[in-house]
Amino acid sequence: MVRTDAFFEEMTGSDPAQVREAGELAATMLVRGVRREGDEVLIDRVVRLAETEGLEVLADIWSGSPSDSLAGTLWRLYLLTTWVKGNPRRVAEEFRAGRGTAQAAGVVAGVADPPGPEQVLVMVDEVLHGIVRGDFVDVLHRTAAFAHVVATGRAHLGHASHDETVRMLQLAEQLEAASRLESRGALV
Repeated sequence: MVRTDAFFEEMTGSDPAQVREAGELAATMLVRGVRREGDEVLIDRVVRLAETEGLEVLADIWSGSPSDSLAGTLWRLYLLTTWVKGNPRRVAEEFRAGRGTAQAAGVVAGVADPPGPEQVLVMVDEVLHGIVRGDFVDVLHRTAAFAHVVATGRAHLGHASHDETVRMLQLAEQLEAASRLESRGALV
């Protein structure tokens, strides 16, 4: 069962440990609980939670989770996805600029050539569909590669601050570390 904003609003005055536990449970259900092959409606609903169910409430709860946890990893995916959807032209520009230097990561990320704003948005949706299809290691690996290419592009273009470039590179490293944990069954 997917919880609505009201469920988490009831917990606002609650013990922070309870709120964190609810966020971790939601993260587990999103990644581990929805595994039915062929249920495209359900898959699409999970991917579109931000628009239909208020994923931003969960993301707020996940924001304090460590990068080596399932909830913390979903927070980082949420951040990246929100940024891509809000800035597809800039993302495409940074990806194009970075893929020449970070060619291997560009291939792993799986963005169509030429990578325009529409292609970047399609890639993000394809990757997120992998969460509910049971390809979470692949999701993490691909998004880490994508973030690495974007960080490289930012450094090459020079229009992002040094801190913005470093944060994107750190995000890439955190997602790659999470993919290694997930491949060993240690991401909880």
